[in-house]
Amino acid sequence: MSELSPQSVQEVYTRIRQEIGKVMVGQDAIIRLLLASLFSRGHCLLIGVPGLAKTLLVRTLSEVLQLSFKRIQFTPDLMPSDIIGSELLQEHDRRLQFEYQPGPIFANLLLADEINRTPPKTQSALLEAMQERKVTVAGKSRPLPDPFVVVATQNPIEQEGTYPLPEAQLDRFMFSLYLDYPEKTEEMEIVQRTTLQELPTLEPKVTLDEILQAQKLVLAAPVSEHVVDYAVELVRATRPNRPGALRVAQDYIEWGAGPRASQYLILGAKALALLKGKITPEIAEVREVALPVLQHRVITNYRATGAGKKSKDVLEMLLQSVPEKAY
Repeated sequence: MSELSPQSVQEVYTRIRQEIGKVMVGQDAIIRLLLASLFSRGHCLLIGVPGLAKTLLVRTLSEVLQLSFKRIQFTPDLMPSDIIGSELLQEHDRRLQFEYQPGPIFANLLLADEINRTPPKTQSALLEAMQERKVTVAGKSRPLPDPFVVVATQNPIEQEGTYPLPEAQLDRFMFSLYLDYPEKTEEMEIVQRTTLQELPTLEPKVTLDEILQAQKLVLAAPVSEHVVDYAVELVRATRPNRPGALRVAQDYIEWGAGPRASQYLILGAKALALLKGKITPEIAEVREVALPVLQHRVITNYRATGAGKKSKDVLEMLLQSVPEKAY
């Protein structure tokens, strides 16, 4: 097929969004950021109360994108081998030998449902896969399919019997996306769609080759130096111990974001720009991805807790302190 251009990426996004809209009501920003993470080769953490169709959203996305999909329900008794696979003793020609049985991680789109319900030992089974895009079993590395995206979900209400994700693993997620309750009109449409008829059959709207081309376009897209400067300055503003740190950071932040946040700000901005049909991102796209990229990387201190401020609140204050007009 012909090479994709920024304009054709926008057309691909429009096709995808229209097809997803047959099943999903609303959540436009979440869907746009999920696609931006896919085109940036990043992973997503979906956070929302039960019943907001997190699983349905990811499964629908896989059907429209023609991607292989696997879902793992994380539970306290889940073992690493249940994710990455293991070697089993098999008999061949009257001889016993070990044979590798792949786990469900070998999929283009992996849904790690309620990832914080399994112990750290099992959570860590995803670390190598998310970063290196391969798994190692019995000393042998095996590459994962391309593209490979992990979408993990968490329930923010029920914390009993859960294991908070280590900061090292949280940092491997490009975006943390918070799903909110739908508006009344959207909820009425959801009820009417799901109680009066069956969900429609979806048609694939993009090929694997188009997805891979879009990923290459994101990497190749040029970025102005002042946009990179703004992204780096925004991330540096989250660090309370650096010289010249902003008062907001000194008062409310314990640990700021690392360089990976700056990388994801630019990659996310480039992906969003392409979804809009633009060749290069502007500061507006950087600000649009700032909260999803930073809110799980910024650790607030006891003062923020006492003042009832979460990382999102502190970051919104920082965004006002590092204004676009200064660049």
